[in-house]
Amino acid sequence: MSQYIEFSPEVQAAKEANKPIVALESTIISHGMPYPQNVETATKVEEIIRARGAVPATIAIIGGKIKVGLTNEELISLAQEMDVVKVSRRDLPAVLAMKKMGATTVAATMICAELANIEVFVTGGIGGVHRGATETMDVSADLQELAKTNVAVVCAGAKSILDIGLTLEYLETQGVPVVGYETNQFPAFYTRESGFGVDVHAHSAEEVAEMLKVKWDLNLQGGVVIGNPVPLNDEMDKSTIDAIIDAALAEAKKQNINGKETTPFLLDRLKMMSEGATLKTNIALVENNARVGAEIAVAFKNR
Repeated sequence: MSQYIEFSPEVQAAKEANKPIVALESTIISHGMPYPQNVETATKVEEIIRARGAVPATIAIIGGKIKVGLTNEELISLAQEMDVVKVSRRDLPAVLAMKKMGATTVAATMICAELANIEVFVTGGIGGVHRGATETMDVSADLQELAKTNVAVVCAGAKSILDIGLTLEYLETQGVPVVGYETNQFPAFYTRESGFGVDVHAHSAEEVAEMLKVKWDLNLQGGVVIGNPVPLNDEMDKSTIDAIIDAALAEAKKQNINGKETTPFLLDRLKMMSEGATLKTNIALVENNARVGAEIAVAFKNR
């Protein structure tokens, strides 16, 4: 794997010292937030992880290598470059072979994290079953990756632009545990509750870490979804965000937006329609996930 994976000096030192490491995706930088908020958020998230005793490893594809940990220059380049490929499982071979710059989705970040022996990954929200999927068959590759890749994903639930009920049904079918962190409700990204429950209500990072150890000790392949609700003060009003999402979905349908372009389009429209409120909430929940993810990584390493 050394021909494909390159660790930053910080991550390499952490691996040699057996320190806890937290993987971070890069599509949130290239496709999820505008510049300069993307750089500011990515930098702040890394600082939060370090402050809690773990080492951040933002993952991206640069120059034919899976970069596990980015330098400040690489981070800024990724944030400003316009021609960045959104990389999921199917895209990894081509983007690496053609030496293109790529930003990893949840699925691709899970793959790269497992290759790098990193057990905990922090993101904003997982992909899932899109609304209308009974006709379009639009289901995120994130869900299949969760079924087979041994990485725990700390998130604020599934993005509320999705069909959360069907997303949870899919995860149940694939045997993926859905854990509520200090909650018995599955969070809906912009709001703390989706109206759906979780499989396990975990009260601490130590409980989650022990659960992960037992799962993988038993060779039960696949990841774990750890739903960590957005902080109460940053939660959006449910009726407001639902109305904005409905309008954005109608616009996407009218413009025939589909496939992997759907989520970036919808997030951009939500930011515009909410006058920036969704971006503010997005930043708050990612920072909160970083705190919890770092605590779980430390607990897993110290178990």
